[in-house]
Amino acid sequence: MARPRSRYVCQTCGATAPRWEGRCHVCGAWDSLVETLVREPTRTTAAGRQRRDAAEPGAALAVPLRGLAEEPVDRLPTGVGELDRVLGGGLVPGSLVLLGGEPGIGKSTLILEAAGGVTRAGLRRPTGPAGVLYASAEESPAQVRLRAERLGLLAETEPALEAVCVLAETDVERIIEQARELKPALLVVDSIQTVALEALEGPAGSVGQVRESAAQLLAYAKHSGTPVVLVGHVTKDGSLAGPKVLEHLVDAVLTLEGERFAGVRLLRATKNRFGSTEELGVFEMTGDGLREVADPARAFLDAATAGSPGSAVAALIEGSRPLLVEVQALVAPAGGFGAPRRTVSGLDPNRLALLIAVLGRRAGVRLADRDVYASLAGGLTAAEPAVDLPLALALASSARDTPVRSRTVALGEVGLLGELRPAPGLARRLREAARLGFEHAIVPLGAAAGRDRRSDDPAEEGAGLAVEAVRTLGEALEAGLGGPARRAS
Repeated sequence: MARPRSRYVCQTCGATAPRWEGRCHVCGAWDSLVETLVREPTRTTAAGRQRRDAAEPGAALAVPLRGLAEEPVDRLPTGVGELDRVLGGGLVPGSLVLLGGEPGIGKSTLILEAAGGVTRAGLRRPTGPAGVLYASAEESPAQVRLRAERLGLLAETEPALEAVCVLAETDVERIIEQARELKPALLVVDSIQTVALEALEGPAGSVGQVRESAAQLLAYAKHSGTPVVLVGHVTKDGSLAGPKVLEHLVDAVLTLEGERFAGVRLLRATKNRFGSTEELGVFEMTGDGLREVADPARAFLDAATAGSPGSAVAALIEGSRPLLVEVQALVAPAGGFGAPRRTVSGLDPNRLALLIAVLGRRAGVRLADRDVYASLAGGLTAAEPAVDLPLALALASSARDTPVRSRTVALGEVGLLGELRPAPGLARRLREAARLGFEHAIVPLGAAAGRDRRSDDPAEEGAGLAVEAVRTLGEALEAGLGGPARRAS
């Protein structure tokens, strides 16, 4: 048997070093190296490998790509519509999914609700497994029951209640052993940082334990065809279960976001091998758990701030879903000496700096000597350029202390010359704006090429919506605020 060797593994990036160092030579983290025993694999001769492979009935064989049969994917619905939307229609058999987020954001609540939904859907299927194995390494079975009771899962029928099995265990091998015996439709491990392998040195949550535990669960998922969901916490620097440790192993990475003391929760997929990474799930945290938002387009609009200077409405698209979001800006005199402050939330700070320069050079709204604060309401994060025009309107509105025209939505990219460029999906954005009762829309002229300057075609933009197409940022400010732009006072 090979003699184990001592290695020092960085708990931040997973890099190894032969001796202890105060600072990781890869990521630069201080005091992050932990000693770990590594056993060298035993050498196997080529003849030995051939005998082992020949004796193994399930040995993999190379198959030509054209010879692969097309197999329909029977996804497993979770019963939570917003979760299924982000996953691409449900859980793929044999997939490994990582659900992460900050502590207390609602990860365990969401996955327990999904367990109940999978059970209900499984009982309606004529064939196949129907149960769920919920392996909790953080809570006792009594604590899980209390949370299930709060979510209303104990009010289900008796067969549905018996189909959810709770296992309080921290050993990955025992969890997999129980899963092989029960053959559930879904295995949940809560959380990946609190389980460990007894054969591996190092505490639970270390880079080696997290990686090897996930690898064992991945092997079980692929061989059994059972989808496995891992719950993971974010690290101090905001990385999910350690940066680059699990991303290459799992099939999908879902992140639950939102302010801990606010009501709205957002579910995104940063990686999805079986679906889009552009979809967005919207939930609301209530006393009875997470509830799906019936009309997400209204969730990010606040009637109380309508008509206030510094507020504009943007028409965005998240995946296949159009959303109307309030963009807020505040322009204030610079306090003290030094450079003025530029603070953003949910927006790209580089785009904000660009818009400040374009507003001053091309539209006469000079903000170079002002403190500027900009935010996207509701905890959303917008990366698409279509938010440029509403952000510019909000900045000019705050600088001039003049509200944007009532019931107006704006969208479009702003160029360095002050020109406006169209955004894709114009018809969907404007139809959603018309459905929510907006009356005016300001769009780039290129988005309505060949059309009149004003249009209210119900077939394309939505009934009752007057669309004004403008060429430049100055024209957009005149259309949205009225009158020529002037210097902030």
